[in-house]
Amino acid sequence: MQAGLGGSCLKLGQIAERLDCELKGDANIDIQRVAGIDEAQPGDLTFLSNRKYAPRVKTTSASALIVEPSFPEIATATIRTANPYLAFARAVELFYQPPSPLTGIDPSARISPTAKIGANASIAPFVVVEDDVEIGTNCVLFPFVHIARGARIGNTFKAYAHVSVREFCRIGNNVILQDGAKIGTDGYGYAKRDDGSYYKIVQSGIVVLEDGVEVGANATIDRATIGETRVSRGAKIDNLVQIGHASSVGENTLLCAQVGLAGSTKVGRDVILAGQVGAAGHLTIGDRAIVTAQSGIPGDIEPGTVNSGSPAFDNKTWLKSVALFKRLSEMLKRIEALERKTGAPEEKRD
Repeated sequence: MQAGLGGSCLKLGQIAERLDCELKGDANIDIQRVAGIDEAQPGDLTFLSNRKYAPRVKTTSASALIVEPSFPEIATATIRTANPYLAFARAVELFYQPPSPLTGIDPSARISPTAKIGANASIAPFVVVEDDVEIGTNCVLFPFVHIARGARIGNTFKAYAHVSVREFCRIGNNVILQDGAKIGTDGYGYAKRDDGSYYKIVQSGIVVLEDGVEVGANATIDRATIGETRVSRGAKIDNLVQIGHASSVGENTLLCAQVGLAGSTKVGRDVILAGQVGAAGHLTIGDRAIVTAQSGIPGDIEPGTVNSGSPAFDNKTWLKSVALFKRLSEMLKRIEALERKTGAPEEKRD
């Protein structure tokens, strides 16, 4: 993890000032980039946000570290703040800015005459914007983006290559859609006929993405059969996530890679679903709940709890159960030995 400077550098004191952090050490140290604690070299700034990695401070070659205020005094210069990881994120921006796309509309883009696009738009080759679309100011549409009929999109919208926003969906301000994200695809809805075949149910609803939402690469958010699928303000959706029709995701919730929500799942605010968590649908996950990786959720999750396993249950109980599971063979042998010793009848086993 590193951010290059393209040949320039900043004094450590300048960095501390821009980050509004306390500096302990030489303010005149030249910093050329931000790097991970294991990869850092002289001239690099690194960070420590998890105390379990504290021993690595002794072996890092970094010229300075971002640490918590209570971190012990060390020979290496430190920038101290209550949130080292946030300061690290802001420090990266001091050394690297993504390339800025050119303002204007490429001649190969197909923009409907009835579409309304705000000022300072950047629209790349082969973008398609259909009839009656409205997009606010400062939008950036990368190649092959498709915005379907009647979509409404706010200001400072960024859609990377091959993004699709389907008909009539609603997107707020400061929304980012990473490459290949699909917003408003048909929900998985079919009615079974008498002959056993399936009749496709028209998906007449929409998807709503509120302000500050980011959707990762190749994630899919299905439109509702009726009504809406909603992702609330500040939620962050990772790559390859599936959000089923008529689901809702609360404010500032994190859905990590390969999470799958079946239809009508209600996820509260400030929830974390780690990688490959699956929810069965028609259930509620309470505010501030955490579900660890590869867990399966068959029913409601209480607010503020930590859950693991499939089916998911209390994380501490799950950890104890996993520890016991590894010992089952040994425990079985001990039980059989006790039965033989006491003369108790053994159950017939395959």
